Amino acid sequence: MTAAKGPEKPLALAPRPAGRLLGNVFTPPSEKAPYATHAARSRGRLYPEEESASRTCYQRDRDRIIHSTAFRRLKHKTQVFVRDEGDYYRTRLTHSLEVAQIARSLARVLALDEDLAETLALAHDLGHTPFGHAGEEALSEASAAIGGFDHNAHALRLVTALEHRYLEFDGLNLTWETLEGLVKHNGPMVGSVSEPIATFNAQWPLELGTWPGLEAQIASLADDIAYVSHDLDDGLRAHLFEPDALMDAPLARAVFQSLRAPADSDLEMSRLVGELVRPIIGLLVADLVAETRGRLGTARPGSAAAVRAQAAPLAAFSGGMAAQLAALKAFLFARMYRHPRVLEPVEKAKAVVRALFVEFSANPGLLPGEWAVLCGMAKDPATMAVVRDYIAGMTDRFALLEHRRIFGRETAL
Repeated sequence: MTAAKGPEKPLALAPRPAGRLLGNVFTPPSEKAPYATHAARSRGRLYPEEESASRTCYQRDRDRIIHSTAFRRLKHKTQVFVRDEGDYYRTRLTHSLEVAQIARSLARVLALDEDLAETLALAHDLGHTPFGHAGEEALSEASAAIGGFDHNAHALRLVTALEHRYLEFDGLNLTWETLEGLVKHNGPMVGSVSEPIATFNAQWPLELGTWPGLEAQIASLADDIAYVSHDLDDGLRAHLFEPDALMDAPLARAVFQSLRAPADSDLEMSRLVGELVRPIIGLLVADLVAETRGRLGTARPGSAAAVRAQAAPLAAFSGGMAAQLAALKAFLFARMYRHPRVLEPVEKAKAVVRALFVEFSANPGLLPGEWAVLCGMAKDPATMAVVRDYIAGMTDRFALLEHRRIFGRETAL
């Protein structure tokens, strides 16, 4: 448990000028653009279903994801902080909600399908393990003999096989466009592809070598916008770095300088964070919209298929903003992700994941009944694949409980 902190010391910030209402430079079009993904032209679902009379197919996909077990588990999966540092810091769930808000706003401005963009944003972290990237690294190393672990591939496994909510099929039976965007939101997949993706692609090709639709492209960039801004927020609130360190943070420096003021103008940390993060998000969104509109104007794609056929993404930051964003990520890596308070529990978390994988693989009877029946012999590749799926679905808390059940001792992170 972290010791309770005293009252926050107010910070000296510049007074704001009297406000005025500005015109909205992002007035959304009244209709979706021809290059958007149109629900009426969806390629459908692997298992045909009668569609809803009150929702589009992408709204239905979104609702299925929100009601899934995997989505609920994100509430207790690490974003940055492995152990319980407090109630204000992001989890995978709150991060996904912030990405969805940004993605939906971008889709509205760019005349795309807002529901599909929101769906992909909500689903983009479904496949993550307990304990954040530390857990993923440990599970991938432990399961190297069967191809390792990839969170995108596991997300596909979840929505096509591991969720059991329907009598007619395993998974959520999502539309082709949602599955494509889930797998390819970071771009084309060339060369070797992880086994779960290759297997599903053989059953229902997802055109792995092309760019995804624009909704998936903006969902991926919304992820970047959300995590750098909220990690600045969480890092400041957790005192992993102090406000003056922002002078070394590209993109944040100019915003912070505009907030500094004489010592008699005080503002608490929460207001500083709000006044800092909001303009950064605004700068990133404005640049992304301008650059994407410019690329669309040059390429003039007449359909979602034409977007996929492009040699480069159509949604992007400008070169200058991409460089500033990369530098801000480097700042966060050095000052936050490598901070001793963040790193201290990482090795313990990795040890928990490795130990669970080894023990379950050697003794599959230790798995809960519905998982144990899927297993064959100990250390068989099929058994290890089941173990990998089981561990990947755990929350941080449940992984620690399972470790205590198996090894009979408490593990404090």
